[in-house]
Amino acid sequence: MDRREIYQRVDHTLLKQYATWEEIRQICDDAAAYQTASVCIPPCYVKQAADYLQGRVTVCTVVGFPNGNCTTGTKVYETKEAIANGAGEIDMVINIGWLKEGNTQAVLEEIQALKAVCGERVLKVIIETCLLTEEEKIEMCRIVTQSGADYIKTSTGFSTAGATFADIELFAKYVGPGVKIKAAGGISSFEDAERFIQLGASRLGTSRIIQLAKAETEAGAPHSGNDY
Repeated sequence: MDRREIYQRVDHTLLKQYATWEEIRQICDDAAAYQTASVCIPPCYVKQAADYLQGRVTVCTVVGFPNGNCTTGTKVYETKEAIANGAGEIDMVINIGWLKEGNTQAVLEEIQALKAVCGERVLKVIIETCLLTEEEKIEMCRIVTQSGADYIKTSTGFSTAGATFADIELFAKYVGPGVKIKAAGGISSFEDAERFIQLGASRLGTSRIIQLAKAETEAGAPHSGNDY
């Protein structure tokens, strides 16, 4: 698979609590150099990043992150502010407690509320697969499809595990037409990235892929256009 096809599916991500603007600016530069799908960064840096990038790369940020159990009103406010600051994509975390107690209508309505704010901007729904049963994952495929959101996403990267091949296979089987899939968390090699894409992922949330590409470049290998 051509490396450029992988880079174009990467949301180049830095969401650590201790991330500084200098580190965010570096991943913005890397995302522009490797032409990734977006940079996925904390909300506090969205305006700086959007001003710095000037449209060279889409800015993505997170809402209700990482636990998902703030109020819907808080998530709506976060989304509105992020868009006003220049975010083109929003990755929201569902209220997992609502899902587990069977309050699926509330989960659906919250996603719909955020999609209404996003409009044509991309909304990705993080369901935190490592905390869910298979039945709950299937139910979330149904809910995300019904909600009108653009993507179902595996993980925050801040819980007990990240994306698995089995979860991407399950998503591909149960999501409806028009819903894309994002694998996130623990994607640590080009081989893993290619496998996730083959199984149905349209986006990859990771920092390691571009780090690997940079390491190859520094070692004298070209960073695009290569098979492996």
